[in-house]
Amino acid sequence: MSATRSLTAAHAEVKAEIARTDTKTGLLLAFVGAVLAGAWTVARDLPLTIPASIAGGLGMVLLIAAAGLLLRSTRPNLRGRHGFPLWATLTAEEITTTVATDLAADIAGLSRLAVVKFTCLCRAVDLTLTGGALLVLAALLTLGGAAWGR
Repeated sequence: MSATRSLTAAHAEVKAEIARTDTKTGLLLAFVGAVLAGAWTVARDLPLTIPASIAGGLGMVLLIAAAGLLLRSTRPNLRGRHGFPLWATLTAEEITTTVATDLAADIAGLSRLAVVKFTCLCRAVDLTLTGGALLVLAALLTLGGAAWGR
């Protein structure tokens, strides 16, 4: 395999990884939004004990933090030195020259972008799991408080 073909394959692999990460991020953002909306709807109609309110409030805060990380991950990078922002500033001839001579730099830049996106996604998953566990704890405390009060 020639060096150019290897670079082209690496470039395609990095772009595919970014696309997979963006897809996962979008799905997790929708899930977090649904959990937040559902938890808020349920919690506002229940008499919560203080421990349940604390656990549920912490869970909601963690889910909001996860949503923030996910939004940060999907935010466009218009200051980047690769892809769309660069191509928008070049003529057709300059694009051809840049692609021919700068593919390795583009792969490096896209790889760094992919790592940042993936790191945000991993942290958001951790926050979502922890926040969800706290919401489950809040539900159990509420149900336990209701059973205890009988």
